[in-house]
Amino acid sequence: MATADLKTIKNEKYLVTVKSLRARNFSRNLPFLILSEKLPEGQIYREFPDGHIELQEVFISGSKYKSKVIQILKAHEANKVRTEYGLF
Repeated sequence: MATADLKTIKNEKYLVTVKSLRARNFSRNLPFLILSEKLPEGQIYREFPDGHIELQEVFISGSKYKSKVIQILKAHEANKVRTEYGLF
């Protein structure tokens, strides 16, 4: 089997796993964390079961991780993120 074929299979398995975790979180009314190498250090996307996505900054305060909302993405921006990461 060619290396490109193995990479495609690996990517497909990865997406199945990610979609499964996302569905599990949403079924428990929990947000889904989307990490992106395109975001600056310490920033993440957090997608919520109601469909909105927030851009958040994560930081340490004492011994706890905290986050603050930088921006709530507009619907077209959220869809762009979902498309980019294969979440549709």
